[in-house]
Amino acid sequence: MTPNTRPTGPYAKLDAYWRLMRFDRPIGIFLLLWPGLWALWIAGQGHPDQRVVAVIVLGTLLMRAAGCVINDYADRDFDPHVERTRLRPIAAGEVRPREALWLFVILCLAAFGLVLLLNPLTVALSVPGAFLAATYPYTKRFTHLPQAYLGIAFGWAVPMSFAAQTGNVPWIAWAIYTATVLWALIYDTMYAMVDRDDDLEIGVKSTAILFGQHDRLIIGLLQVLMLAILLAVGQAAEAGSWYYGGWLGGAALFGYQQWLIRHRERSACFRAFLNNHWFGAIVFAGIVLDTWRG
Repeated sequence: MTPNTRPTGPYAKLDAYWRLMRFDRPIGIFLLLWPGLWALWIAGQGHPDQRVVAVIVLGTLLMRAAGCVINDYADRDFDPHVERTRLRPIAAGEVRPREALWLFVILCLAAFGLVLLLNPLTVALSVPGAFLAATYPYTKRFTHLPQAYLGIAFGWAVPMSFAAQTGNVPWIAWAIYTATVLWALIYDTMYAMVDRDDDLEIGVKSTAILFGQHDRLIIGLLQVLMLAILLAVGQAAEAGSWYYGGWLGGAALFGYQQWLIRHRERSACFRAFLNNHWFGAIVFAGIVLDTWRG
């Protein structure tokens, strides 16, 4: 939706809130949701508790929205100077910073209310999860590895999913969590490659800047390492051919992403970032089909 076609009058503020929570761009929801679904289906051996699934999915929607709100609040002085972000609601003056903070608090409280429907371990794990989501936006000021911190925050749905489904967090959950952290490093570095020139100008740090001319190589090594961990997860879970079919499909998509970023063009790097949605989907499809195979 362009500025000229956005609602006016009483609906304008609601539309600004909607865009502030990034519900108009669901890619982040999927990237956050897929690892939680991987974990739920593996933990539930193909038949996770429906109430747990509903809580994890709704909680993911709320916490992703909360993360976007606090991110834009934290970046309110940077976003007006970056071409891709200058029209975000806070940067464009459509939402006041104080309004954004209140929205963030409401979203977090709603997500916490959902978690209270689950077991005590999951409730306890939600506290560090909220802390990670709230503090991520500020890491780009102090370290070139905010993408790693994003993975730590995004991946927290994995141990929470295992805890909610099984009442404990076994080592296989931490293996999937590690793979998820690596995945965020992969796709968010591609995303950072889009903004690298702007970030250098305004002083924002990222892995795209840190990796420099070695960005494609390092992304490739991270992709190989993630695939190796997912392979080990499949072996530990005694997965069958469907799981490995999904794994092979994911490996093919990683190869396609490398082809997209070969010239480091902004639009191609952004397409590679978006393509990770399909990576998450095909891995999940393999897990679902494999756990239902018998």
